[in-house]
Amino acid sequence: MNKYSKIISMAVRLIAAIILLQTLFFKFSGAEESIYIFTKVGMEPWGRIGSGIGELIAAVLFLIPSTIWLGALMSLGIISGAIFFHLTVLGIEVQGDGGQLFIYALLVFVCSFIALVIHRKQIPYIGSKFQG
Repeated sequence: MNKYSKIISMAVRLIAAIILLQTLFFKFSGAEESIYIFTKVGMEPWGRIGSGIGELIAAVLFLIPSTIWLGALMSLGIISGAIFFHLTVLGIEVQGDGGQLFIYALLVFVCSFIALVIHRKQIPYIGSKFQG
């Protein structure tokens, strides 16, 4: 991996991990907005707690060099669910946030995708098949 790929990898991993970790407080503390969101999608409280645990695991995996690919893959799965619910049930703007949560979700998705592409060769069984 060249110098620029390493810098980009570190940047996108940190951005995604920071966003994932900062939302944990709201999920685990039962913040009003989190309860509203998960009630609206019919997944309160188990969805709120479960997604929080998944996000915590993904963020930690993002920061361990040998598991970056797994953190990125987990993050893509979790955040795809969040984007899906924004587009189908919640709307772009949730409780007057100006679309901030949706923008964060998109940012995590893009950062996770970039990290997965950069570290695709680390994926067990199929990583060796990727060229370049």
